[in-house]
Amino acid sequence: MRPLLRLKPYLLRYKKTLLFGLLTVIGSNLFTIVQPLFLGKAVDELKRGIDTRVFVSGDLLMWAGLIVGFSVVAGIFTFLTRQTIIVTSRHIEFDLRNDLLSHLQKLSYSYFQNKPTGDLMAHATNDISAVRNVVGPGIMYPSDTFITLTFVLIMMFMNDWQLTLLVLVPMPVVSYVVYRLGKLINKIFTDRQEQFSLLTTRAQETLSGVRIVKAYVREEYEEQRFHVLSWDYMKKNLILAKVQSIMWPLMFVLVGLSLVIAIYFGGRKVIDGQMTIGTLTAFTAYLSMLIWPMIAFGWVTNLLQQGAASMERLAAIFDTEPEIKDTKDTIQTLDHLEGAIEFRSASFTHKNAANPTLKNINLKIDAGMTVAIVGYTGSGKSTLVHLLPRLYDLTEGELLIDGHDIRHIPLEVLRTNIGFVPQETFLFSETIAENIRYGVDLTDEESLKSAAEISQIAKDVMEFPKQFDTTIGERGITLSGGQKQRTSIARAIMRQPKILILDDALSAVDTFTEEKILQRLREFMAGRTSIIISHRISTVKDADLIVVLENGEIVERGTHDELVDLDGIYADLHHKQLLEQELETM
Repeated sequence: MRPLLRLKPYLLRYKKTLLFGLLTVIGSNLFTIVQPLFLGKAVDELKRGIDTRVFVSGDLLMWAGLIVGFSVVAGIFTFLTRQTIIVTSRHIEFDLRNDLLSHLQKLSYSYFQNKPTGDLMAHATNDISAVRNVVGPGIMYPSDTFITLTFVLIMMFMNDWQLTLLVLVPMPVVSYVVYRLGKLINKIFTDRQEQFSLLTTRAQETLSGVRIVKAYVREEYEEQRFHVLSWDYMKKNLILAKVQSIMWPLMFVLVGLSLVIAIYFGGRKVIDGQMTIGTLTAFTAYLSMLIWPMIAFGWVTNLLQQGAASMERLAAIFDTEPEIKDTKDTIQTLDHLEGAIEFRSASFTHKNAANPTLKNINLKIDAGMTVAIVGYTGSGKSTLVHLLPRLYDLTEGELLIDGHDIRHIPLEVLRTNIGFVPQETFLFSETIAENIRYGVDLTDEESLKSAAEISQIAKDVMEFPKQFDTTIGERGITLSGGQKQRTSIARAIMRQPKILILDDALSAVDTFTEEKILQRLREFMAGRTSIIISHRISTVKDADLIVVLENGEIVERGTHDELVDLDGIYADLHHKQLLEQELETM
C-alpha cells in the first residue's frame, strides 16, 4: 500500500471538501444506527399488544414514522457524501492525468525512444482510473465501513455483550482471508495491467501503420498477433475474476455464520426470558448491518490493491528525472540568441552503444551563416543537429551558442530560437493553419500566408476545399510526402527563428520546387543561421560552408568548389548524382 502515500498532496489539495464528506458519512451513520432500536421497540410494542390484546396503532405509527424520517435524513447525508468524496475523486483524477502528461513532456527525448506509446496510453487510462477508485470509493467506503462497524458494535455490546462476543468469533477468519486474497489480487492485477499495456501498444502500432499493413497484405497476420495478446489479457482477467469470486461468497458465508450464532443463542435467551424478542430483532438487524461492512471490506481491499499496483506503475514514471533540464547554472537573465554556434571537441555516445556516434567534432558557425552537412547514411548527421535543441546532450566536449555553454541556456529560450524540421515529419490531426501556427501565438493571416509562400505549400493549400482551414488526418495522412515536408517547413518559418535546421526536409520535394523553396529561404534567413542536411548536392551547393561527416567525424569541409577539387567523399557524391541526372535525361 506504500505507493498510495504518493496521493497525499492531491488529498491535501481538497482536504476541506473531503473533511466535509467524512462529516456527512458520520451524519448518515448516526441517523441509520438508531433505526434498529426503533424497530425493536415497535416489535416489543406489537408483542405486548398481542399478549394483552390491547393494540395501540398510534405507537406503531410513531415508530414507523421515526424509521422513515431517519431513513430520509440518512439518505440526504449519503447523497452529500457522494457529491463530495466521489466528485473530489474525479477532480484528483483530472489533476493526476494532467500532471502525468506534464511530467512526460519534461522527460528527455531518449526516454520515449525506449517506451512504447501504447504503454504510456495504458498508464493515462486504466492506471489512473484504478487510482481514482482509491480516492473515491476507496475513501468513502472504508470510512463508512469503519464508522458503521464502530457504531454497530457499540450498540450490540450495549444490547448484549455476551452474544456480541459469540457472533464476532468468525470475524478474525474474515480478516485473514481478506489479507491473503488482497496480496494475491495485487500481483494478478499488476500482471493484467502489464498485459493491457502490450495490447494497447499493439493496437496503436497496427492502426498507425495501417497503410503498411494493407500494402504488405498483413491484415490476417496482425489479427493473429492481436488475438494472442487479447487472449492472454482475457485469461489474466479471468484469473482476477476467479480470485474475486472466491472473496464475495466467503464473506457471505462467514457473516451468515455469525447470523446463525445470533439466532440460535439469542433465541434461547428469548425463550429463557433473558432477552425480549424486540431486542433480538434489533440485534439481528445490527448484525445484518455488519454484512455490508464485511463485504465492503473485501471489495475495498480489492480496490486498494489494484490502486496500489497502478500507482506503483505511475510512480515509476513520476520518479523518472528528466536528463535534460534547467539547473542552478542556467543563465536565467538570457532571453534571446543571435545564432553563433561552436562545437569544441564534441563527442556523443548513445546509451548502451558500443561506439560513439560523434567523435571530436570541432566546428565554428558564425551568426547568419548557412552551413550544409552531408555524408553517407549513418554518418551522424541527424545526431549532430539534435544536439542543438538539446534533444541529446554531449557526452564529451563543449557546445556553445553565442559563447554560452548550451547547458547554461534556458531550455525554453534555446528551443524558442530554433526552427527545427526533423527528418520524420509529424503533423497533428488539426487544420493546416493550426499545424503551421503550432508553437507560436501569432494569429494574423499575413504571417501564416507568408510562411506558406516561402515553403511553397500555399499554392497546394489554395486548391483544397477549405484552404488553410482544411483538416488533415492523423499524422497528415491526407497530404503527400512533399506537402507534409513543406507544411513542416512553414511551421518552422512561422516562429521566426534565429537558427533554422532542415534535417533532410526536402527529400520528398521535386528539384524544381526545391530550388524555389531554397531561393525564398535565402531571403528569409538573411542574418539568421541555417543548417541544412541533405543527400542532394543541389540542395547544399550554395551554402557558405559544407561539412562532410563519415563515421561520426568531420573528414572534409569547405565550399562546393573547394570540396569538388578535393576529390573526396563530397566529390564522389557529386559525380554520382550528376551521372544519375544524365541517366534520367537519357
